Amino acid sequence: MGAIKRENIAEAAEACLVRAGTSFRPDQARAYERAIAEETNPHARWVLEGVLENARVAARNVAPLCDDSGIPHLIIRLGQEAELPPDWLSQVHQGVAQGLRIMPGRPMAVKGDAIQRIEQSQGLHDDPSAMLPAPAMVEPCKGTELEISVLLLGGGPEIRARTRRIFHKRSAENVFKQAASWTAEEVQSLGCTPTVVALGVGRSHQEASALMLQAMRDGDFDRQDRWERLVTDTINQTGVGPLGLGGSHTCLATFMRIGPQRASGVRIVCMRPGCCFEPRKATVRVDSAAWRFDKPE
Repeated sequence: MGAIKRENIAEAAEACLVRAGTSFRPDQARAYERAIAEETNPHARWVLEGVLENARVAARNVAPLCDDSGIPHLIIRLGQEAELPPDWLSQVHQGVAQGLRIMPGRPMAVKGDAIQRIEQSQGLHDDPSAMLPAPAMVEPCKGTELEISVLLLGGGPEIRARTRRIFHKRSAENVFKQAASWTAEEVQSLGCTPTVVALGVGRSHQEASALMLQAMRDGDFDRQDRWERLVTDTINQTGVGPLGLGGSHTCLATFMRIGPQRASGVRIVCMRPGCCFEPRKATVRVDSAAWRFDKPE
């Protein structure tokens, strides 16, 4: 196999970001269609129909799904036999920057040094590509492919996200019921419901956060296990509904990933209540001189 061309890496990352920020995946659209068919509250159904129509228009016009176009987060699977140019990660970042200009992303990166950025005292960059991606996660895997996943994370859900310790008491049900309870509390203040919740359970705050992002990447609206449904059902019992207008669909789905655990009385749980357009995600695989988007199952 020949080495992957560097220009293909940038083009793949660019297209992946645009796809993530402008399109619902089929399983996501199906989740909205099911919710619309089931919802009896006319105000809630109107919101659900509006979100789905917004997604269709965004895909057709290749326009952002939301005014808050999100912070790029990258999860990369790197084949152990992949032949990559030395600057492959720089090429990924270049493609992300190009994608933010094309989509376009909202100019919301803060200017200045560390303290000035905290204080937001120097204004904002005009260039959407100044919204630098968060540090990339790289996972080794078998094969010759470079797989790039782009997640675009909005600011509202970040305000409501939490990482906490939960005393497990040797009961998975106890852990997930507690997580569902404090997730439901946060969702009531989220605003842009229906939410899609991502949960990671790990040994440390960093690991739990990484698992939460992986859960978001791998989640499928068409497949919800017992524990994911427990969280979803608990949140729906609040009756908050889409945009807080009531109804039975405060949460469309929960995506969960559980990592290695250590001998301890606690489990570290990271929770992020995504907005009605999330998770905004796409994955592209690059192999040799070709690249393509994955098709959802």
